[in-house]
Amino acid sequence: MAIPTEQIGSIPRPPQLIEAIKSFETGGITAQALERLYEEALRETILGLEQTDSPVITDGEQTKPSFATYPLTGLQNLAADGVVIPFADGHQRQLPRLTSGPFRYAIHADIYTKAARGYTRRPVKQAVISASALSLLYPGEGLPAYPREEFISDLIDEAEADIRGALDAGAACVQIDFTEGRLSLKLDPSGALLRSFVALNNQVLERFSAEDRPRIGVHVCPGGDHDSTHSADVDYATFLPDLFKLNVGRFYLQMASEPDKKRMLQLISELADADHRIFIGVIDPINPVVETAAQVRDRVLEAAFFLSREQLGTTDDCGFAPFADDMSTARDTAFRKIRARVEGTALAAAELGW
Repeated sequence: MAIPTEQIGSIPRPPQLIEAIKSFETGGITAQALERLYEEALRETILGLEQTDSPVITDGEQTKPSFATYPLTGLQNLAADGVVIPFADGHQRQLPRLTSGPFRYAIHADIYTKAARGYTRRPVKQAVISASALSLLYPGEGLPAYPREEFISDLIDEAEADIRGALDAGAACVQIDFTEGRLSLKLDPSGALLRSFVALNNQVLERFSAEDRPRIGVHVCPGGDHDSTHSADVDYATFLPDLFKLNVGRFYLQMASEPDKKRMLQLISELADADHRIFIGVIDPINPVVETAAQVRDRVLEAAFFLSREQLGTTDDCGFAPFADDMSTARDTAFRKIRARVEGTALAAAELGW
């Protein structure tokens, strides 16, 4: 397409899969039965994305417990009482807490890339979690036999392996999910926590070559879970300058739900380098109303006033179900919204003569 367009990642899981996951956790079905349902959901999701004419495919995160915790599946050195993430509607999500070292990923994202590529000939994008998000696993009081410095060294190694493994498995590009970035300014308005997050992620990114970086991007949003957010009340303008210090070639930016788009687009145009690809959010996943192609077209045209043809891309503000149990958005609604993005992006490109 003349203007690149990609989804962020997750698609709502089929209700029968969500019920099967619950049943497996209580011993109601076997691992083999659950695996068959995972495969069926993955196949149907990729087919559904192809039917929207999406030029780039993801696995819809059908087999992940969540966008953030997939590397932790099966680890034994974790406790449940980690960092709490509060959402505006009052519900919470909670990360685990590391209880001992060493820290290793139990699962790397290459397995998702390989599985998805088995069902499509189209380019596959792989979403991975940021090192900064997983740094929150380490307890504030420390671990006597496993100092934080050693944990960070292990974490950087694992995060690098996660990205590199996905690229080596054939991912067309890798998207680092960094939704804790905007939230960090709510936790620490001084910006010190955000700057530490950016520095940590850049320690991972500096291990990649200049040829790799155009294929590596970062996604940011104010959260999206059960139709609620965790940091939409944080001024985007206080976050973006530090975000653009990340050494990536692609930025996937929430924008459809932003109340002051023109102000943010102007700032983005000032911060972005000429060789950055800026994927502007033109679909709001937590709004149940399905956008029309014409609405998407107009949002793209607005962004095109600030960004060049070589810079502009389109995306969704966030994944449609970053946590596996989130059923707040219907599966069909997600596919209809994605089709509107694809069609609206094409309409805008035609009107621009691109």
